[in-house]
Amino acid sequence: MSTPVTSLDQLNLAFAERFNARDLDGLLALNTPEAVFVPAPGQPVQGVEPVRAALEQFLALNLPITMSVRHTFASGSTGLTIADWTMHGTGPDGSEIALGGSTSDVAVFDEAAGWRFVIDNPFGTA
Repeated sequence: MSTPVTSLDQLNLAFAERFNARDLDGLLALNTPEAVFVPAPGQPVQGVEPVRAALEQFLALNLPITMSVRHTFASGSTGLTIADWTMHGTGPDGSEIALGGSTSDVAVFDEAAGWRFVIDNPFGTA
């Protein structure tokens, strides 16, 4: 069981740490069960199994992710995080991959689970 994230400014960094460890269950623990994940602009998925499948596709690239948190805003148990991320390297098929964006994420906090994503929008687009 992964440790809950107790500080909003650590949520995106926890994502990067678990991503780089290839800890799919740990990544899923950072989401509420009804979370929305947007793996490509304009293509949201929602719920545990669709989010799992989308994260598996990113993990299959077998590249590390870097994350730099720019801003966090919280009002009570609701938070917004803005972070810049990149993934660079050679993909499994030998092609060069360069992905990145500015994620814009909505999170909620509860005492038992800590901060978790409700909406994870890694490309920060509509």
